[in-house]
Amino acid sequence: MFVVVGLCGCRNLPDYPVPDQRPFFDNFETRPSSLVKMSDADASLHFFRDIVDGPPDSWRWTAQRPAVKVKLGFRDQAIYVIDFTIVGATFNDTGPVTVAFTVDDRVLDRVRYDTPGDKHFEKPVPQDWLEGRATAIVGAEVDKVWVANTDGARLGFILLRIGLREK
Repeated sequence: MFVVVGLCGCRNLPDYPVPDQRPFFDNFETRPSSLVKMSDADASLHFFRDIVDGPPDSWRWTAQRPAVKVKLGFRDQAIYVIDFTIVGATFNDTGPVTVAFTVDDRVLDRVRYDTPGDKHFEKPVPQDWLEGRATAIVGAEVDKVWVANTDGARLGFILLRIGLREK
């Protein structure tokens, strides 16, 4: 008797497809690991030289040759990107400054800045500079730094973000 009842419960269920799976990150902002914002919690993990470390903030002071080490994973051409601020108080002492923008210590361009304030620079990186590479050192070099009278601190500019992005 139990066998008959048990067999009645066994039947083929209709085949239903598995529902589409999608992550719950529809509005989640992602960033390439090769563009480092100073506000990123992991920003200091990318610092290579001359960036003053501290608690995460939207900006960091630099010394003369700030640079970050970034991972490359581009299929297309890379664009060098930097946002920074030349501070009026330091500019009053240094005067106009020239900044060289570098990738692996190769100068991509040099720009003279005759005024303080917020600056943005971006330029394509020659593809052969990055071919076959897993990482790159993206940096800048200011020709004149401000030197504090009190402790001798040498400051370049305020860095907001730096790195490479895909074209």
